[in-house]
This record gives sequence, structure tokens and C-alpha cells, in this order.
Amino acid sequence: MGSFSIWHWLIVLVVVVLIFGTKKLKNVGSDLGSAVKGFKDGMKDGGSGNGAEAAAPQQQVSASKAHDPNTVDVEAKTKS
Repeated sequence: MGSFSIWHWLIVLVVVVLIFGTKKLKNVGSDLGSAVKGFKDGMKDGGSGNGAEAAAPQQQVSASKAHDPNTVDVEAKTKS
């Protein structure tokens, strides 16, 4: 149960390329990269705001209420 050699990793890489194809792997890599970039930007923007913005999040209010019998109307309260 030691570490795998370079030949093991090469065989795994060839099998993955044969199963998924290079185009799909390129798209997955691109999507993953943009997701990581978006996460980093979100963390950077979230940390630079002042405390007042974090304490009072914006609320979305809709003018028309849905008359669905399965909808439950509740009011969210902030922690004190």
C-alpha cells in the first residue's frame, strides 16, 4: 500500500481520456477553473465589506403573493 509509480498514473490517465474524451475533460477543467475563481472572488468580496452590511442582509419582497395551498408564509428573524 505504498505510493503509486508514474506508470500507474499514466495508465489511469489513458483510461480516463479514453472514457471521457479530451473535449469533455477540457470543458470540465474550464468549468472547475471558473468555479474556483468565482469562489475566490466571493471570499475576497465577503471579507472586505464592513460589519453593517453583513449584519443586515437585503430582503426580497414580492408584490404579489402566491395562492398555492402548499406554500407556507413565514417571517425570518435575525439573531440578537
